[in-house]
Amino acid sequence: MIAVNYTTLRENMKSCMDKVTDDYETLIVTRKDNKNVVMISEEAYNNLMENIYVVGNRANYDWLMESKAQLEQGDFSSHELIEVPENE
Repeated sequence: MIAVNYTTLRENMKSCMDKVTDDYETLIVTRKDNKNVVMISEEAYNNLMENIYVVGNRANYDWLMESKAQLEQGDFSSHELIEVPENE
């Protein structure tokens, strides 16, 4: 996580945005009166929204937790993938 003030962001917008997108950094823009802003990449934002949606539904959350517990207990199986020709 990186913190910069508004003036520094304005003077270094491209490099700050590159850090956010290329290095997956979260950037906090500090402002007067503690009215700070957080900058994240679109990819990170979309991931966050998907996670909120998935765990926001109680049935989905319970299913994920049950699957996680099964995996941790070794209750799973693996299978070889079957390659299907492109013309099928």
